[in-house]
This record gives sequence, structure tokens and C-alpha cells, in this order.
Amino acid sequence: MNAIYSLIAVFILIALVLLGIGGAGLYYVFGVIIPYVAIVFFLAGFVYRVLKWAKAPVPFRITTTCGQQKSLPWIKNNELENPSTGLSVIGRMLLEVLFFRSLFRNTKTELKDGPKVVYSLNNWLWLGGLAFHWSFLIIIVRHFRFFTEPVPAFISIIEKLDSFFQVGLPIIYATDAIILAAVSFLVLRRIMDSRMRYISLNADFFPLFLILSIAVTGVWMRYFGKVDVIGIKELAIGLFTFNPVVPEGIGVFFFIHLFLVSVLIAYFPFSKLMHMGGVFLSPTRNLANNNRMKRHINPWNPKVKFHTYEEYEDEFREVMRDAGMPLDKK
Repeated sequence: MNAIYSLIAVFILIALVLLGIGGAGLYYVFGVIIPYVAIVFFLAGFVYRVLKWAKAPVPFRITTTCGQQKSLPWIKNNELENPSTGLSVIGRMLLEVLFFRSLFRNTKTELKDGPKVVYSLNNWLWLGGLAFHWSFLIIIVRHFRFFTEPVPAFISIIEKLDSFFQVGLPIIYATDAIILAAVSFLVLRRIMDSRMRYISLNADFFPLFLILSIAVTGVWMRYFGKVDVIGIKELAIGLFTFNPVVPEGIGVFFFIHLFLVSVLIAYFPFSKLMHMGGVFLSPTRNLANNNRMKRHINPWNPKVKFHTYEEYEDEFREVMRDAGMPLDKK
């Protein structure tokens, strides 16, 4: 039911555009006002979440590790699995952010005949997640050609690499097919797997359906539908330069696409998608595990007045001497 509710929510968003554009002619609202409001929500929400996480005190090193920690000189340590310096933390974070290293080693547990507990690799999830995130990133970078004139050289290079197997016109981008396949896999995984379906909420399905609808409308406009690309670029540059204009004849599919993107941008900081920023502030990932090299004292602990043994002996020296107890000081 969560999947159905989320899918209905996306259809309602699309219906709002059809009513607003086709019925009321609110081109300026959907083409200018809503995108600007979405960006404000994104920036304000992103900054709020990051500052809130940054204020959380971390008195102890709670780094998640699975390798040999640095200790004695003759014991070889694993700096990427158990970093002891800031440089090692950077290397570990790069592997995590760019290649999902921990997800690659993800395992699934199943009960087989016997019964037996069987552990096996679950690399399909890693491959699907990696394909989705990288294709999404490349598509976002490619879209910057709509906001710039002339188009920067690095964007043109990315476009050529993305369309290396060109078979006709319009040019077919590999990332368009990859993101459709990857998002579909992530959606079907949550629907078809009974255990995943049981723990999946609206917050899990809605962003997937929203991203899938954005990809479908984008692919439709590029390969099947007819839109005014020059008008779209004029609108995009106007938004980017804070001099917005809404040219005529762009087409309703573009406004559906733009509205869904705006909803995703505004929804981003308040959803699970915020792991993009949270991974850099996670104390299980961004800290060096140097607990054996440095003593970490909890700043929350109240100050305690210690009564040392020397002070204790000074206080009870005569009594201890009369009792025949050994003394450090005669």
C-alpha cells in the first residue's frame, strides 16, 4: 500500500501541472515561481540539517572499522579499513562516497534446508545503487548546458563520452538507459522482496517514483516528444541570471518535468536523500580511530576532586605507622 500511495502522490503532482498549465495557463507560476521557491527550500533545509548535525557533540571516537587497528610497530595495520590519520580518513571517505565500498561487501542472510544459516554476497544492490548515483550525477552535469552559453568544454566532453555508441539522431545517451534500469531495479527490489516490502515506507517509495517519473518525462522529451529546446534554454538562462522569461510553445511535458524536479529539490533536505550531506558528518566514517594513541576524555563529565594516595597517606600516616602498615614516606 505504501508503494501505491506514493505512486498516487506522483500522479497527483502531474495532474496539478496539467490543470495549472492546460486549464489556468499558469506558465509563469510553474516556470519561474515554483523553481525559485524549491531552490529556497533546498538551500534553507540543507543548511539547517547540516548545522544541526554539526552541533551534535561527539565526545568519543566511534569509527566503524573492520581492519587491524594501528598499535604496536611490528603489527601491520589497515589504514583504509581502520584509519589512524586524517589522510587515511579522506581515502576511506573517497572510496565510500565514489564507489560505495562498504555496500560492495554487503551480505544477505538466508535460511536453507537443514535449517542452515547461509551468508552470501549481495552485489546486485551495490551495482544498482552505483549505476543510479553515477548516471544521475552525469545527467545533472549534462543539464548545465541549458544554463550556460557558450557551453563549457568539460560538459561537451562528458556528452561525447556519454554518447559514445551513437547509432543515429537524436544522440542516445547511455546514462538515460542506465538510470531507467537502475531506478526500476531499486523499485522492484522493494516491491518483489517480501522482507524489503515489509520495512519500506512512503519515504522510501516516493522519492524513487519521483525520480523515475523525472527520468521518464526527460527521456520522452528527448527521444519521442517535441519540445522547443531553444525556448527551454532561454528559460533556464533567465532563471540562472535572475532575469526570468517564459517563452511560448515550450510544451506541457517540459513543465511536468520541471515541476517534478522542483518537488524533488524542495523535498530533498527533508527526506532520506539527505544522506548525500550526512555521510560527510557521520562520526562512524569521518573520524580517525586513534583510541590507542590518544586518550579521549568526555567533556560532559563533571570535574572531580581526586584524593591521591600521597594525600591519603599524609592524612593517616601516624595511624598507619602505629598499625604497622608500610609507608612510602617515613
